[in-house]
Amino acid sequence: MPLTKLEVQHVAMLARLQLEDRDVDDVVAKLSRIVEFVDQLQAVATDNVLPMAHPLNMSQRLRADDVTEPNQRDFVQQNAPSTKEGYYLVPKVLE
Repeated sequence: MPLTKLEVQHVAMLARLQLEDRDVDDVVAKLSRIVEFVDQLQAVATDNVLPMAHPLNMSQRLRADDVTEPNQRDFVQQNAPSTKEGYYLVPKVLE
């Protein structure tokens, strides 16, 4: 199902894309190929295919969730203009 220039220009306007007149034909051809490929994918029988998150049956090796650095909050907050009980104090912006 090839797209028309008018359809592509309408989609470009909706997407707030500015297409030059010299580029419209190229975009029409490329988008038409994409739509045709999607049509091919929709024609594939997937009734007995289970959904999956990854094509390979693998598990991720995860590191232990251990604290590896000391808490340096007080040292870092020495550079802040104003703190209280470990929090940064900032000017009020809403009434």
